[in-house]
Amino acid sequence: MIDHITLRVRDLAATRAFYLKALAPLGYRVGYDAEHDGVGILGFGFEAPGVGFKIDTWFVDRTEPLSGPTHVCWKAPSRAAVDAFHAAALAAGGIDNGAPGVREHYHPNYYGAFVRDPDGHNVEAVCHSAP
Repeated sequence: MIDHITLRVRDLAATRAFYLKALAPLGYRVGYDAEHDGVGILGFGFEAPGVGFKIDTWFVDRTEPLSGPTHVCWKAPSRAAVDAFHAAALAAGGIDNGAPGVREHYHPNYYGAFVRDPDGHNVEAVCHSAP
C-alpha cells in the first residue's frame, strides 16, 4: 500500500497550475504550499473517510535531479471522474497519452486515461468498477 509519493519538478508554479485542474475531478486540492530552506514544497490531498484530509501527492521544486519520467495513477470514484480528469488535464496543458477507455489487457473493468504533465510524467486516473 502506498502512503504518499514525492516528485521533483522543474517549475513548481507550472506543476501547481496543472495539478489544480487535473486532480480537481478526483476530489484533490492543495493542502500544503510552503518553502523550507529555500525549496518550494507543494502537497495535494483529499478527504479520506475516517481519516480527514490526507496529503498523498507531493512535489518539490528541485531541478537536480528531476524525478522521472515517472508513472503515477490516482484512483477515481467513477468513469465520469476519469473522463473529467483527462479533460481537465488537457485543458491545463497536459499532452494526451491515452484517451479514457477500457483497457481489457489489464482487466475487464479497467477504465483509465493517461496524460503527460509539464515534466513529462505519465499521469493517470483509473476506475476499476463496472459501468
